[in-house]
Amino acid sequence: MARYTGPKTKIARKFGEPIFGPDKNFERRNCPPGQHGLAKKRKKLSEYGTQLREKQKVKYTYGVLERQFRNLYDKASKMKGKTGENLLMLLESRLDNIVYRLGIAPSRPAARQLVSHCHITLNGEVTSIPSILVRPGQIVGVRERSKSLEVIQDSLSAHSNKYSWFEWNADAVSGKFLNLPVREEIPENVNEQLIVELYSK
Repeated sequence: MARYTGPKTKIARKFGEPIFGPDKNFERRNCPPGQHGLAKKRKKLSEYGTQLREKQKVKYTYGVLERQFRNLYDKASKMKGKTGENLLMLLESRLDNIVYRLGIAPSRPAARQLVSHCHITLNGEVTSIPSILVRPGQIVGVRERSKSLEVIQDSLSAHSNKYSWFEWNADAVSGKFLNLPVREEIPENVNEQLIVELYSK
């Protein structure tokens, strides 16, 4: 199962924001990577470079590689509405992202691991595919024998941000996916229109 396993702080420094979540190393060295950091004179990015950078940022943020990302973009372009917003809604409906948003896992990579190790259920059935697109009305929960896992308990106790497009059931340790979020509700700092312009060339 392909995924990015390289240095995360270096990527966060490249984009100038902690896209993988809280990062103490990023806070200490909030400058571009490389031998000279901010001292090095950097050329102004071209229009294409800006668009490509935005696409890379979204891919790293959601943990999606190129082929999956392109397939999601093609699907988003066939949906009604704005392609860029549709793309973000599809990314938000991935099972690993929903596990993260519900607070079951502290990060998207951790959520992906929980799913692939069969700790997560979808409508009561154990699934091991992080990229499944969850539909409104479906319920994402924790497998009965996995509810006592320390990583899950710690994440749930530290998680306070509940999103309006979920209905959380603390007793069952599960959440119902009520609806696709609108763009204003998605907190990620991305300019999806740049991605649309890139793929439209």
